[in-house]
Amino acid sequence: METPPVIEQPVHRSGALLDHLARRMRMHAESVLAPLGLRPRHLVALTVLRGSGGSTQQALAGTLMMDGTNVVGLLNELEADALIERRRSPQDRRRHLVELTASGAEKLARAEAALAAAEDEVLGALDPEQREALFRLLQLASSTPCGEPDPVEACAAAAAEPCVEDSYGSPPPVHAP
Repeated sequence: METPPVIEQPVHRSGALLDHLARRMRMHAESVLAPLGLRPRHLVALTVLRGSGGSTQQALAGTLMMDGTNVVGLLNELEADALIERRRSPQDRRRHLVELTASGAEKLARAEAALAAAEDEVLGALDPEQREALFRLLQLASSTPCGEPDPVEACAAAAAEPCVEDSYGSPPPVHAP
């Protein structure tokens, strides 16, 4: 068997380190969300609803890039814990409006505080300036090349898919639909 040619590459590759750091963050995040009865997909939906001031169920499905049936299941879970409220639209009785409840906003704030503490633990070796530099570099690296999926939407979709419920992504910045 022939040995493949050696291609000149940088001495330091970041992929494995980024993967390791993401796994550590995911594990810490899941451990702080679980006692609150939340999973990453819940957090993303609550964050979107807070940012938009509410949404139709259909628009929320589009924002989260989820199938309508999966959104119904997600909303059922959140509604069972009184974190959201669904009601019929007065303008169109076929549509459901979804809004964050006061209890949902309070639990989201607690979750965000817990996630901040988890991030502090994972990134504890970095001083504030280094953390800011890391954030700026990750933001730059995540910028959308032409034709690629939007990373914010991809994050929401990844957190919303049942097959990756145990994955963690920082809540995306909210862009009103």
